[in-house]
Amino acid sequence: MQQIIRRFLVFTVALAMPALAMADGEIDSANTAWILTSTALVLFMTLPGLALFYGGLVRSKNVLSILMQCFAIACMSSIIWFVLGYSLAFTEGSSLIGGLSKVLLVGVDVNSVSGDIPESVFIMFQMTFAIITPALIIGGFAERMRFSAVLLFSAIWLLAVYVPVTHWVWGGGWLGEMGLLDYAGGTVVHITAGVGALVAALVLGPRKGFGETAMPPHNMTMTITGAGMLWVGWFGFNAGSALAANGDAGMAMLVTHLSASAGAFTWLVIEWIRYGKPSALGAVTGMVAGLGTITPASGFVGPGGALVIGVSAGIICFYATMTMKQVLKIDDSLDVFPVHGVGGILGTFMAGIFVSSELGVFSGNGLADGMTIAGQVGVQLTGIIAVLVYTAIVTFIILKVVGLLVTLRVSDEEETEGLDVIAHNERGYDL
Repeated sequence: MQQIIRRFLVFTVALAMPALAMADGEIDSANTAWILTSTALVLFMTLPGLALFYGGLVRSKNVLSILMQCFAIACMSSIIWFVLGYSLAFTEGSSLIGGLSKVLLVGVDVNSVSGDIPESVFIMFQMTFAIITPALIIGGFAERMRFSAVLLFSAIWLLAVYVPVTHWVWGGGWLGEMGLLDYAGGTVVHITAGVGALVAALVLGPRKGFGETAMPPHNMTMTITGAGMLWVGWFGFNAGSALAANGDAGMAMLVTHLSASAGAFTWLVIEWIRYGKPSALGAVTGMVAGLGTITPASGFVGPGGALVIGVSAGIICFYATMTMKQVLKIDDSLDVFPVHGVGGILGTFMAGIFVSSELGVFSGNGLADGMTIAGQVGVQLTGIIAVLVYTAIVTFIILKVVGLLVTLRVSDEEETEGLDVIAHNERGYDL
């Protein structure tokens, strides 16, 4: 018994105190400073960026619930990443999942290095991606899922979907080994979140009155404010993925901005032609479409390619949104799949085309040795299909399991009253 207690105390002290051994590798101060900045920018995307963007889009009786869901998911995802997520995503394991060597971040101390930056900084940077991805999904079931179900679903989904896909692409898994180009999360973040939101919307069903009662955004000022924060934060998302303060980061930032601008302007022009007036909602939605679509390609394409990608995102994501709501009648409440899912698919596909140095002004860094454009596009399609199918199947299973443990959806009466009061006994506004 004493031996067991002694081992437990040694393990606890090892977790709490930095080790004395120096890790191999030297820290680059400039790169570290940039990734620290990028980390803060990506966290800023969720809190307050995404929270305000989504919060303004729902009805006033549900605004606090959306803000609360973003806040709670950020806290919960951070703890999960510390306990298990980082180890399973980024340590050596199989081609499908990482190992358990860094559970509870054992062995990570002030001297641990990942490349030429502190490992603690890399862990925190990747943690912000793990925070925003499940937070994006809440737009698919906004205004109708119970808070307990949101948390339980998000926790299981993070471990069962996000973490394995991250390992496949960035952690030494099979898609990375195959040569998939996904610079900052077209598959890892946007396809997983988009497909997850679509499946959730289908399983829960539409909001009460969907298609019959107008459900306009209650506060576009809040939404545009959040959109501006997302735009700025996205520079950390994409340019930070270079993991260095160098030319790759600079080009990623430039192409990110160009694609966002092209996506927003294209969307509002389409609305202007179709409806006679451009809308603020259309402009910010097109911006997010441009940002999501350039994300997987941001480190591989040039400015010309970014412009084409942004325009394509504005056009294709616009018509995907119209099709979802008007033709398919699917209540993906805040357009997560047609913007993030479709954008992630489009951007991942186009990265395989515009990476080629043979395309002149549209070219990027050049294909890997022995890889043709056709071969790279084949790899990209493999990644898209694999992540899409895996996410859809596992998300469906998770929702069914969560539904056995807690009630997924609020009642009609509770939905009418609004989730702010029902879930939190508070109101977003008390004027």
